[in-house]
Formats: sequence, structure tokens, C-alpha cells
Amino acid sequence: QLPTMKMLLLLISLLSAALLTSSAPPTCYSRVLSLSKEITESFKELQTSKTVDSCVQTLPRLYLDIHNYCVLAKLRDFVAYPGCDRVVEVSELKEKARSLYTILISYCRRDLVFLTDDCNALEIPVSPPIEHS
Repeated sequence: QLPTMKMLLLLISLLSAALLTSSAPPTCYSRVLSLSKEITESFKELQTSKTVDSCVQTLPRLYLDIHNYCVLAKLRDFVAYPGCDRVVEVSELKEKARSLYTILISYCRRDLVFLTDDCNALEIPVSPPIEHS
């Protein structure tokens, strides 16, 4: 009876470990949130890169906040910007921005709630608060 109990406990622990490691499928919100962060970070890296073409400095700012309704116009403007198409990193970034725009207006249209429509907030990103020690 004791080996049966050990086997049962082992089975229960393996099953619960499997359930804990399986993650839930991404929601529309989590997908657009992660993609917007990825795009914003890629844009920052592109702006600070020394090896990229000088035209990158002329690109429209690309700070994204998916809670701001103006993000749709920001994405449209960035994708439509005529300069820098010869730079591979810019083309890849425009493709990601196009994908995010499509997800926002098509797949997640009913799932998202825009908390603001402050377009100026997308021009000057808010820096995280400085922690005092």
C-alpha cells in the first residue's frame, strides 16, 4: 500500500508541475503590449546605434502607449514615413509597426480600452520615477 501511495503522490506532483509550467495563451492585450514594448525598445536601439544611416535621426519619434488612442495615428505616420527605406532595420521596424496597427484595428478592436487621446504624450515619453535610496 505504501508504494501505491508514493506513486500516487509522484503522479500528483508531476501533474501539478505540468499545469504550473503551461502558460495561458496570449490575449490580444498581452500581445499588443509586448509588441509595442518591443517596437519602442528597437526604435531606441536604432536611434542610439552608431552604425546606422544618418537618416534614422529624421524618423518620427516612436514612443508607443497602447492605452493612448493617438497610438494609431503614430503608427500610421511611422509606417508611411518616406525616408530610410534603404535601411534594413528601419524596414523591419516599419513591418512590426504595421503588424501592431493591424492587430489594434482588426483583431483587438473590441478588446482594448483607450484611456486617453493625448497625442503630445506620445511625443515626450514619461521617464520612470527615480528611486531614492
